[in-house]
Amino acid sequence: MEFLTLPERTKGIRTNGITSVADFGTPMGELDHILADYGHIIDIAKMGIGSAYVTPKIKDKVKLYKEYNIRPYCGGTLFEKCYYQNKITEYQTYLYKLGIEWVEISNGTLDIPIEERLNMIALFREDFHVIAEVGSKDANKEMSESIWKEEMKLLFDAGCEYVITEGRDSGTAGIYEKSGEIKSNLIHELMKDFDCNKIIFEAPTAKHQMYFIKEIGPNVNLGNVKLNDVLVLEAQRCGLRSETFFLEESECKLLL
Repeated sequence: MEFLTLPERTKGIRTNGITSVADFGTPMGELDHILADYGHIIDIAKMGIGSAYVTPKIKDKVKLYKEYNIRPYCGGTLFEKCYYQNKITEYQTYLYKLGIEWVEISNGTLDIPIEERLNMIALFREDFHVIAEVGSKDANKEMSESIWKEEMKLLFDAGCEYVITEGRDSGTAGIYEKSGEIKSNLIHELMKDFDCNKIIFEAPTAKHQMYFIKEIGPNVNLGNVKLNDVLVLEAQRCGLRSETFFLEESECKLLL
């Protein structure tokens, strides 16, 4: 029974308002139970780091996600490992066999020049939907706002469907300070220059998630969300938590 007036959420197979979860080895039985209850509020599933490569029954896991219209893909670290070992062709074959249609091109661990990442995007775009990531997992590596914007523009121009802003699963790198504080000036600069519907902001904690919901709106794309946190996040998006309680009507319609 629905009787409250809440912020309007995108529905169905979303292109924005996305919740992208990070699966770091959730057992199949547990995942089956989680998706039975919460599959309708999960849009993308990243099998984090290189965990997909050593996950038992990985093909069954991919199939299970797809049964709930969730788009599974392998973490960018697996791409980087394959790139480092000159196994890109083998990686493509691996993804075909698993039935994975999305791929992440990242440089979170390796310092892959932007020109080479663009070459990789062109290669994978022939058969896959491409998500690229900007930012380093190294909290000591600082990138200027101009470099963030330059790389994001190049990645979008190359045909990436989404660009992820690095935040790690700890929220202590990329768009965050080592302390976990959000680089708000950087976020505001990115919001000025790019369509937020095409950016997935990594936001692993409730504090980070609420920041983006309040700044951009309930239909902001959020990534690196823990599987067990998806219901709380949906409540936050719907103004059902103290910190997002007073979402204004104008904010509620943002990014629809």
